[in-house]
Amino acid sequence: MLLALLVITGLAGTITSTSISSKERKFVASSLKDTRSDVLASLKGLSNHQLEFKASPDKWSIKECAYHIAISEKNLWDLLQAALKQPANPEKRSEIKWTDEQLIKVMEDRTNKVKTQPAFESVNTPYKTVEEALVAFKAERADHIKYIKGTTEDLRNHVVQMPFGWLDCYQLCLMISSYSNRHMQQIEEVKADPNFPSR
Repeated sequence: MLLALLVITGLAGTITSTSISSKERKFVASSLKDTRSDVLASLKGLSNHQLEFKASPDKWSIKECAYHIAISEKNLWDLLQAALKQPANPEKRSEIKWTDEQLIKVMEDRTNKVKTQPAFESVNTPYKTVEEALVAFKAERADHIKYIKGTTEDLRNHVVQMPFGWLDCYQLCLMISSYSNRHMQQIEEVKADPNFPSR
């Protein structure tokens, strides 16, 4: 009887009031899809010579960028999942200093360079080839898009501390998307170098 009432009133299977809004859900899902496409397009058709090219000894190659993108996807998502296993901590929301828009802008702004943590460095990844890294990236991103489309978890009230400040878990999803955009831009910078090999 109760189930029938829920179906009739349209409440069965709906997203709960504590989960993200449909607008937020659509935005981050689209962002995850778009940045995935951009990364894959940026890496398409490159030779090993091009993948290995470095503009200078202290700059990353495209291969290193690809490894970094793939491991960042996994590590940041692991961080999100670990945060969601803890009790919601909405009292920490007052510690968040970033709006969603500010976070995306900062993440995608390549004028602000920051040294990555050891766990995110290309030399510490398990990948042996760019193809292997891309397989991992595509599988992870597909899972993340599927998750964000259907989750009812309270992403806004699970708050996690990052090296640069506090974020809620919805913002962490935005960070994952914009972070891959950041390093797709880095790949394009390498390709724009005047000494970049033609093939």
